[in-house]
Amino acid sequence: MKAVLMKWKRPYFSLISLALLIAAPALATEVNIVGLTAGKAVVTINGGAARVMRAGETSPEGVKLISATSDAAVFVFDNQRRTLHLGQAIAATYREKGLPKVVLTANAQGHFLTTGRINGRSIRFLVDTGASLVTLSSLQANQAGIDYRRGTPGRMATANGVVPVYRVSLDTIRVNGITLHQVDAAIISGG
Repeated sequence: MKAVLMKWKRPYFSLISLALLIAAPALATEVNIVGLTAGKAVVTINGGAARVMRAGETSPEGVKLISATSDAAVFVFDNQRRTLHLGQAIAATYREKGLPKVVLTANAQGHFLTTGRINGRSIRFLVDTGASLVTLSSLQANQAGIDYRRGTPGRMATANGVVPVYRVSLDTIRVNGITLHQVDAAIISGG
């Protein structure tokens, strides 16, 4: 009986390994500019520690710095040439042809702001690429016609401390050509 179980485990292990290998090309390379000077850039790659790169240098992750000035740096990674400015981050990901994509540019403070639609209503919001949950103020929720007080009350830790929130499900969120349905969100009351 034990030998039979082992035979079943091996194919599953092989399938899992194969799935991981197939998924590897879909991983993103994220490059963030921390500092710039003539011929050099201080960067973080994939959330790692800051490091200095010189023009012509290629990182172990395959990111090549072509040139740098005090204003911008030119990189090649994931087979694409990219120009980045101080405080700007970019990630290149594999994407099937024909799938929609949205490109947001960071403002002078490094924030990604855009206008989108939540439940069909136009809302201006900040996109936090590291967030694990959509978070709206109660003012934004009211603008989107969300009766957030019918949601599940709770508390959430933010940069400003622990705040009361209501957990809700948004019917739709749309930014340019990308639409998501039934998205979990937290509404911060009083905001």
